[in-house]
Amino acid sequence: MTDDVEQYRVALNRCPPGDPLQSQYLNNLAIRLGDRFTERGILSDLDECIELHRDALLLRPLGHSDRSYSLNNLAISLGNRFTEQGISSDLDECIELHRDALLLRPPGHSDRSYSLNNLAVSLGDRFTQWGVSSDLDESIKFHRDALLLRPTGHSDRLQSLDNLAFSLGDRFRQQGVPSDLNECIELHRAALLLRPPGHSDRSYSLNNLAISLGDRFRQRGVLSDLDESIELDRAALLLRPVDRFRQRGVPSDLDESVELHQDALLLHPPGHSDRSYSLNNLAISIGDRFTQRGVQSDLDESIKLHRDALVLRPPGHSDRSNSLNSLAVSLADRFRQRGVPSDLDECIELHQAALLLRPPGHSDRSYSLNNLAIGLGDRFRQRGVPSDLDESIELNRAALILRPPGHSLRSLSLSSLASSLGDRFRQQGVQSDLDECIQLHRDALVLRPPGHCDQSYSLNNLAVSVGDRFTERGIPSDLDECIELHRDALLLLPPGHSDRSQSLDNLGLSLGDRFSRRGVPSDLDECIELHRAALLLRPVGHSLRSQSLNHLALSLQERFMQRGVASDLDESFSLFLQLPQISHAVSRGDLTAAKSWATAAEETNHGSALLAYKTALKFLDQHVTLLSSSSRHFDVVSMATASLAVDAFSCSIRRDALKTAVELVEQGRAVFWTQLLRLSSPFTELSLPGDTGKALAEEFKQLSFRLRSAFDQFTEDQSPEIRQLTMQWNDIVSRIRMLPDLSRFLLPPLFSDLQKAAAEGPVIIVNASQYSCDALIVLRDQDPVHVPIGITRTDVSELSCDFQSVAEQFGCADNQHKLVGILRKLWHHIVNPVVQALKESDVHPGSHIWWCPTAEFTLLPLHAAGPYERERDNLSQIYTSSYTPMLATLIRARQRVSQYASTQYFVAIGQGNPDGGKELRCVAPELIAVARRLMPVTSSFTSLEDSDATVHGVLDALNHNQWLHLACHGMPNRQRPFESSFAMQFAFLSACHTTVGDEKSPDESIHLAAAMQFSGFRSVIGSMWSVDDDVARQVVSAFYDKLVDDSGRLDCTWAAVALHKAVKRLRRNDIPLEQQIVFVHIGV
Repeated sequence: MTDDVEQYRVALNRCPPGDPLQSQYLNNLAIRLGDRFTERGILSDLDECIELHRDALLLRPLGHSDRSYSLNNLAISLGNRFTEQGISSDLDECIELHRDALLLRPPGHSDRSYSLNNLAVSLGDRFTQWGVSSDLDESIKFHRDALLLRPTGHSDRLQSLDNLAFSLGDRFRQQGVPSDLNECIELHRAALLLRPPGHSDRSYSLNNLAISLGDRFRQRGVLSDLDESIELDRAALLLRPVDRFRQRGVPSDLDESVELHQDALLLHPPGHSDRSYSLNNLAISIGDRFTQRGVQSDLDESIKLHRDALVLRPPGHSDRSNSLNSLAVSLADRFRQRGVPSDLDECIELHQAALLLRPPGHSDRSYSLNNLAIGLGDRFRQRGVPSDLDESIELNRAALILRPPGHSLRSLSLSSLASSLGDRFRQQGVQSDLDECIQLHRDALVLRPPGHCDQSYSLNNLAVSVGDRFTERGIPSDLDECIELHRDALLLLPPGHSDRSQSLDNLGLSLGDRFSRRGVPSDLDECIELHRAALLLRPVGHSLRSQSLNHLALSLQERFMQRGVASDLDESFSLFLQLPQISHAVSRGDLTAAKSWATAAEETNHGSALLAYKTALKFLDQHVTLLSSSSRHFDVVSMATASLAVDAFSCSIRRDALKTAVELVEQGRAVFWTQLLRLSSPFTELSLPGDTGKALAEEFKQLSFRLRSAFDQFTEDQSPEIRQLTMQWNDIVSRIRMLPDLSRFLLPPLFSDLQKAAAEGPVIIVNASQYSCDALIVLRDQDPVHVPIGITRTDVSELSCDFQSVAEQFGCADNQHKLVGILRKLWHHIVNPVVQALKESDVHPGSHIWWCPTAEFTLLPLHAAGPYERERDNLSQIYTSSYTPMLATLIRARQRVSQYASTQYFVAIGQGNPDGGKELRCVAPELIAVARRLMPVTSSFTSLEDSDATVHGVLDALNHNQWLHLACHGMPNRQRPFESSFAMQFAFLSACHTTVGDEKSPDESIHLAAAMQFSGFRSVIGSMWSVDDDVARQVVSAFYDKLVDDSGRLDCTWAAVALHKAVKRLRRNDIPLEQQIVFVHIGV
């Protein structure tokens, strides 16, 4: 081809200006360059081709016999460039040139039908880009005229039949006129007759007719159309193995497709002009095989082939943007499989590069905008970064602008933008996002009239959004509209439709909401029947079965409460009792259903209550295993499981299952820390080089991520995929549990394990539930001891609020009196009964005890309780108190042995002049006191103060020291616990509020001191409220005097006793009471 082009170029150069044949030489070279562009995709060939056709046209003025041919050739070349680059002006000029050519080919001209066809096709292309209905109408008119000039027997009649049929189909989908669809079908029938058995394109005619008949069935519901469509599809698929596989999923078809593409690639060796196309086609087929069979190597090979194709389509190649897009889509698939962040990041970068090659005016720009929006949306769902969602919304807006009123894809863009805005409303609660979301869904619905294949989705989306607005604002008309929209959507989803169960469920929920508001019995009855119908469509193994069980059970309970029919209550619990049998990976919906069961059982005093709590906590455990570390997941699960652990503890106590109470409260509290704690050690072991567990660990991580992604992006069609992934996940967990010391991998600890927390002294769990308040003493070698507490959770909350108010105003004389009053109440109602039980259990005075408070008890100074009367001992005079957020963390702290046992590296860090914070004048004297006492007894002592106490400097110090003293303001981040782990012995947090958690979720026990313990510190000293600078200095000095053992070494296990003695010394110095009790010890 290169030699051919050069020969025509030489011939043109030899032709002198003015030669009558010059236009012919220009035309010939232009045609050859156009052919070479088609073969190799080099845009410069197409650009030169167009310029040569322009030159030829100038030499063929009005009246020249070949002018119409030059007009036609130039128009076709401009149309090709529009297809490649999407430049609108090229398409507009192409259309005008075809119009001029048509004028030169009047009725009777032998080439008139070609000009009519070309003009019709170009107008159709412009309709596809801009959606202007008049372009489509004119295109249809010209196709009709061309068909009239191509009677039976004409070689191009087939082309005209196809083109007119397609255009009428487009108009039907846009305007919904039944006669257009009927004519489209008849034209496809006529085309099929001209492609008899044996014709190379017969499968295309069969497919086209099948699609059109399917459209008519969806519009009118005539079964004969559906039957004929199915038979035509079958006939077409027999002739097309690749499409046959995509339709039926028969592995042999896919294997044949891959083999054919592999053979084609062998015929296109390196250097061949078509090699990139063969690489691309083979990559797509192997990608299809991965989708069917899930073999990871297929996906990797597909990505590699797409990379190879991209290399052969360098900047400037006409198909580069397509290769960028294909590679991006494959990387997104791999990201959803394995969760490697770099795959998603590269996917987004490739979509961004493709978008740059599709500048404003490019016909495919809206597709690139849409794809990039999807990628950013995926990254938002994975990492929770709001800017990704914001950018996704803006890209969807830009895509919508390119699909103006009349555009065939406008409804899709309206729906996508609306969904993104709905996501942002649910994340940020901005009302304007919800209002715009609703309006966009309304606009999309207008473009999906009766008969439109996506009308049911628009009805559902609008119903859900209007329902959200009702929930926010309580406008009755919104709820009525929501119900009617759900009814309309259900009518369009007949029995057998994959989305019918969700539509039944949605309508049932909306009717249930209306019953709750207005009390109309018929709404509740219909709600129950709809939930029954949905449950029938979600058999055992369906990932949404628990949702239907829950909704139906709650509706039956509601009717029982209204009418008192016992069978409704019995059926309700028979449904709940099916929940433990679910076989798929646990979703948030399963967890919600189990919690509903527990609540219902408590309200009716049903005997299944304890089983309900066990099921809910088991689901919680399994669900958290599959969650990413995004803070949004922490918030969601915290809300979904509020009070679950403390209520389970109370239920166990009331049923005299004391060991179970310990197991359940430990399992449910601090869910994310428990998970991090449980996973850190096993995965370290599984990842050891050369260990057979390494492969298992990697497989487990990948399967966990794939399940996470499947739940995040769940649709009804994904239910089989989730079931398959769950089976694989369960299998890999079973195999991991066969490894040494991992028999309880991802299983909650048993009481026999948790009892080890009491090896050096009893642990007292103090629990506040809405159903009862209790203390439970865990002893080293005895059964737990129950101590009833005669106050309610409301009383505890009020006591906690009173204490927080007093703590905010410490320093006033009146507050001293109030503080003593609170400490006396703690003693009388809570601590004294525990002390009496401890004495009865032979826990002698002077012993070391650990408090493990839950709920609002975490905000109260239990260690400081006492009668505060002469001749009577307070708690601190009877026992030495420490705290632990969980039993497992205390056990872990005792088991951890420092790798630096023979050396003691100490770092003292002070920040007395923080940016934007109050100056701490005693920081420098405090660090001097620490250094004076510890430099002689430590292997290494480092001091970082003020300008040296930077984030980088502190992190570096933590990596090289096991002992830490921190003097600064305490500003804990309550959303994210530490993600690192240190082999550390001890930390003294001489800072304010270091043991204060979040009042909104106190049961999570997440505060700075606890975070330090989780990060690896075996023993931590922290403060419960503001610390006086001078008091801190005195405590520090006295504390470190007592922390050095008889051999002259630091011993972190002496920390609680050292603090106890240091505080005792303070009492002799006339220090205010709140400063005497501000410091607490956590850990060993």
